[in-house]
Amino acid sequence: MNNNILNIIRFILLVFLQVILFNNINLFGFLNPYPYILFTLLFPANGNKNALLISSFLLGLTIDIFSNSGGIHAMACTVLAFVRPNLFRFSFGISYEYQTVKIADKITSERISYILLGIFIHHFILFFFEYLSFSLFFNIIYSTLISTVFSFVICLLIIYLIKPNKR
Repeated sequence: MNNNILNIIRFILLVFLQVILFNNINLFGFLNPYPYILFTLLFPANGNKNALLISSFLLGLTIDIFSNSGGIHAMACTVLAFVRPNLFRFSFGISYEYQTVKIADKITSERISYILLGIFIHHFILFFFEYLSFSLFFNIIYSTLISTVFSFVICLLIIYLIKPNKR
């Protein structure tokens, strides 16, 4: 299937799942998973960087519109898309330089570090601007860490459901 069509389907499906299912999960009053960022994380490594920035912004803006969250998702998604090449270089090293990285192939330590760092950066930006106070720094860190772990588990489940093992 064409990469552009696959990305459009992934965009629509993740927005639908986030709005219908995951926005309604509210464990302990503050714990929400945000697996919609898989769109940005799973975007092809050799894809158009401008298209990634624009589509990530639109992804976050769409979630903001449905969540009535005032633009924090758009900002967090755009920051994630902007730092994504650095995350690739940090996690994959020379494999990224030769454009041989495929995130959803199989889970390795490089892929786990890439996904965890991406989720952490997104969630930190999201919660920092949601609380918008340095006096609540420990609340921001706590919410970021707990939601990162929860979102990471959900993201791994989604990756395994989308990409079954080829035997």
